[in-house]
Amino acid sequence: MEDLVRTILIVDDDPEIRRLVAALLSREGFDVRTAENGSELDDVLRKVRPDLIILDLMLPGEDGLSICRRMRSEGPCPILMLTAKNDEMDRVVGLEVGADDYVSKPFGPRELLARVRALLRRAQSQPFQAASRRYRFDRFIIDLDARQLTDEDGGPAPLTSAEFDLLTCFVLRPRRVLSRDQILDWTHGRTADPLDRTVDILVSRLRKKLENLSPGNTLITTVRNGGYLLTVPVRQIG
Repeated sequence: MEDLVRTILIVDDDPEIRRLVAALLSREGFDVRTAENGSELDDVLRKVRPDLIILDLMLPGEDGLSICRRMRSEGPCPILMLTAKNDEMDRVVGLEVGADDYVSKPFGPRELLARVRALLRRAQSQPFQAASRRYRFDRFIIDLDARQLTDEDGGPAPLTSAEFDLLTCFVLRPRRVLSRDQILDWTHGRTADPLDRTVDILVSRLRKKLENLSPGNTLITTVRNGGYLLTVPVRQIG
């Protein structure tokens, strides 16, 4: 049986970056599509459904942040954003509106490939093995096989791929303080840079979503100089 070919959409207004990244990913066996701006992106999306989008934040017309927010509202497709070197604000805002990870320009081919493969693994893999992979906590049920979170009434609680992976970390380690390094290693396969706020932003985003669905309950707390903690018990269900 042939391996499934993954489709990656590159959205960048710099033709040289589009060409280089497309060539790199094509050599690695990916089906690559490119777009210069939001309008061309929409044209591509009418024809194919990408497995991952590489999105530059600085685009003419509709900027990358707006596109990221729009893509996130339409589905869980992983988004890897390209940001200016050392521009923390771009990274922070991009993660807040739904990007799953980032690469700062200029970037090396190995780093880009590693981030792409990590995001694809996170979106498709089943990293935890157990007799049952459904768990109940507070008023939620999380199904690790279906990668779905529902409330007690069966209504869906939409999460991005990164948010789901983060919640999985907490659910499998309830009432245990998890450091930023541990979380980043389990979800991204890398250690944390002292200035990397990826985990903090994802935790904040996930916490807000859970608290909006379960008002009055603080499910994830911050432990000073320690990390983060899921405060409620978790029960495995059949």
